[in-house]
Amino acid sequence: MVRGIRRFDRRVRPAEDTDVFPAIKDDDNTGQIPVPVAAADAELTGEIPPVRDVEPADEDADVADLEAQYADAEPPEDRQDRLAELRDQAVRVGKHVWQRLVYLSAVLVAWLVRETRIRVPQAGRWLQPRLTRLSAAIIAGLLLCSSYPRFDWWWAAVIAFAVLAWVLTRPATTPVGGFGYGFLFGLAFYLPLIRWISILVGAVPLAALVLLCAVFPGIFGLGAVVVRRLPGWPIWFAVLWAAQEWVKSSIPFGGFPWGVVAAGQTSGPFLPLVRLGGVPLLSLAIVLTGCSAAAFGMETVSWWRASRLRHAGADAEAADAPPAVVLPAFCICLVFFIAAAVSPQVRHSGTGSGNEPVVTAAVVQGNVPRLGLEFNAQRLAVLGNDVRETRRLADDVRAGRAPQPDFVVWPEDASEVDPLLNPEAGQEISVAVEAIKAPILVGTVLDIAGRPGDAPAQTNTVIVWSPNGGPGDRHDKRIVQPFGEYLPWRGFFRHLTDLADLAGYIVPGKGSGVVHAAGTPIGIATCWEVIFDRALQHSVRNGAQLLAVPANNANFNQTMSEQQLAFSKLRAVELDRYTMVSSNVGISALVTPDGRELQRTRFFTPGYLDSPVRLKTTLTPAARWGPIVQGGLVVAALAILFAAMLHNGWFADLNRRLSALGKRFGPGPEKSDDDPPGDDVIADGPAANEVVANAALDEDGRDPARQGPDKGDI
Repeated sequence: MVRGIRRFDRRVRPAEDTDVFPAIKDDDNTGQIPVPVAAADAELTGEIPPVRDVEPADEDADVADLEAQYADAEPPEDRQDRLAELRDQAVRVGKHVWQRLVYLSAVLVAWLVRETRIRVPQAGRWLQPRLTRLSAAIIAGLLLCSSYPRFDWWWAAVIAFAVLAWVLTRPATTPVGGFGYGFLFGLAFYLPLIRWISILVGAVPLAALVLLCAVFPGIFGLGAVVVRRLPGWPIWFAVLWAAQEWVKSSIPFGGFPWGVVAAGQTSGPFLPLVRLGGVPLLSLAIVLTGCSAAAFGMETVSWWRASRLRHAGADAEAADAPPAVVLPAFCICLVFFIAAAVSPQVRHSGTGSGNEPVVTAAVVQGNVPRLGLEFNAQRLAVLGNDVRETRRLADDVRAGRAPQPDFVVWPEDASEVDPLLNPEAGQEISVAVEAIKAPILVGTVLDIAGRPGDAPAQTNTVIVWSPNGGPGDRHDKRIVQPFGEYLPWRGFFRHLTDLADLAGYIVPGKGSGVVHAAGTPIGIATCWEVIFDRALQHSVRNGAQLLAVPANNANFNQTMSEQQLAFSKLRAVELDRYTMVSSNVGISALVTPDGRELQRTRFFTPGYLDSPVRLKTTLTPAARWGPIVQGGLVVAALAILFAAMLHNGWFADLNRRLSALGKRFGPGPEKSDDDPPGDDVIADGPAANEVVANAALDEDGRDPARQGPDKGDI
C-alpha cells in the first residue's frame, strides 16, 4: 500500500486501503497466464499464498519531488519583493507616527504656553495677598526647628507659635487655608529636623515621612481656624496642639513622637514644668505662651491704631475702649509663675540634697569600625570594642584612677550575635564581666526558636550578665521601630523598594521594663523607646530607681544623637531619676534629675563614664498622672471643637439649609378644597431660591460661616 502521502494532497492518489496488483502478461509460447510457483504449490496443498504489496521503486522520489515543488512554490525574487514591501510599509507607518508625535508635542507646548500665560498672572494675583502669611508660616517652622539641638534656641519656639497664631487668626484665613498654612509650617519644621534619616534610607523615604508628619500641624491649623472666634482662643490653640501631638505619637504604626515641642526646651526655664504633667503639659505651656504673646501684641496694635483714628475724628467711644490684654497677660504670667515655683525642687533633686542611697554606675562606649550599615557585618568586632573598653575601665579601677562600678551599661546591639547560642560571643562577654567584677547590662539580639527560615523572629534585648551566674534578668524591647526593626506589610513594600529586605524581624516583648543588677532596680528604655512617654513611666511605676537608655546611633550623625539625648534629659526631669545613656558611637552621658549632664563622651570616640549616682524612689506627678493629663487634653480638644461649631452657627446653618432643601424637594402638604388659592405660590421658582438663600443669613444679612474672628475678641 502506498504510504507517506499527506491527507490533503490535491494530486489524486490511490487510497491507502486499495490493493494494487502488478500487471501480468500471457506466455508467448502457450498463450496461458503463468502461475507462480507458490500458486502451483497451493493447488497441491490447498493453501492460498499471501499476496505481497508492491511499491514502485521511485515512489519515495515522487513524494519528495511533490513536497519540494510546494516548498519552492514562491521564487526567491518574489520573497525579496515582499520583504522590501513590508519594510516600506514599516517606514511609512513610523514616519506617520513620528509626525503625529511631533504634532501632539507642538500642541502640548502651545497649550502649556497658553495656560502659563493665563495661569501665572492668576497665580500671582492669588499669591500676592497670601505671600506674607505663607512666608510667616515657613519662618515659624524654621524657628521651631532651631529650638532643638544643635542650636538649642529654646526661646525660638515661643516666637514660632506667636507668628503661627498671627497667621491663623487673620480674617482672610479660611479653614482650608488654615490646613495649608499648618502643613507648610510642618514641612519647614520637620524637613531640617529629621533630615538625618536620609543617611540610612535615602531622600524618597525622608520626603514621605516629612509629608506624613506635616499633616498633623495641618490638622492643627484647620482646628485653630475653627476655634479662633471663641473667647480665650490662645488657650484653645494650646489645647489643640497638645492633642495633635498625642495623635501623632499614636498613629500610624504606633506613632512618631519625634518633634514634640517639649524636646526643644531642655536648656530653657520652662523645663521644670515637665515634672508636673509630663511632655504634654510642657508643650502646652510653650504654645500657650506664644499664642498669648501674639494676642497681646495684636490687641495692642489694634488699640494704637484706634487711638490714631480718634485724633483723626473717628469714633471716640471705640477708640477709648481698652485693649483686651488681660487674659493673654494672665496666661503668660501663669506659665512663668508655675515654672518658677517648681524650679527649686527640680534643682535640689539634681544636686543630691536628699538622703538617697548612692551607687556607682559605669557606661561604656566601644565605638564601631565604620559609620553606616557596614558595621552589621562586623558584629564580633563591635563586641570586641566594648570588651576592650571595659577591660580598660577595669585597669583604671585597679590603678585607682576610677571607682569600682556596681554595674556597667553597654550600648544597644553591643552583641548582635546571640550570646546564648554563640559560644564565642558568650565567652567574650564573660571575659569582660570577670575583668570588671561587676554585672554588665548587655544589649543584644536574641533569636526566637521554632520560627521558619523565611519568617524569623528576634527580640531586641538587654540582658544582665553577672560574674557568677552568667545571664540573668532581661528586658525585651516593648516598643519596636517600624520600617527599621520590623516592616509592616512586608510583602507589599517588597514590590516598591529593595530596602524592604533591610528591615529586621524584631518582635515586641512584654515585661515590667525593669531589670535588677547588683540589687538595683533599673528602668530600661532601649533607644527608640525613650521618645515615648509611656515607656519609662511604666518602668518607674514598677519600681525603677535608676534609668538606662542603651542606644545604637551608628547609622546616623551627631545631630540625631543630640536630639535623642534631649529626650533622655526630659525623662530625667519628668521622672526625677538619674539617667544613663550608653550609645555605641555617642553621645553617651550621665544625666542628673534636673537635666544637667554630669559627664558625656565625644561622638565616634571610644570611652567610658564612671560616676556615683543616687537612687530615687519618689513618684512625680507626671509619673502618677501623666496619662490622665494627656487624656484630659484630648477630651478637652474635642469638646472645644464642638463648642466652636455651635458658637459659629454651623449646626444651625446646616439645619436651616437641610430644612429648606427638604421643603423644596420633599412632598408638599396636602391641599384641601377649602384652602384659598395662592398660599403655595412660592413653593417653586425664583422666589423659593431667594427664601433658601435668606434662610442661611443672620439678622445683619451676613453669612456667619464666612465671618472671621471678631476684632478684639480674645
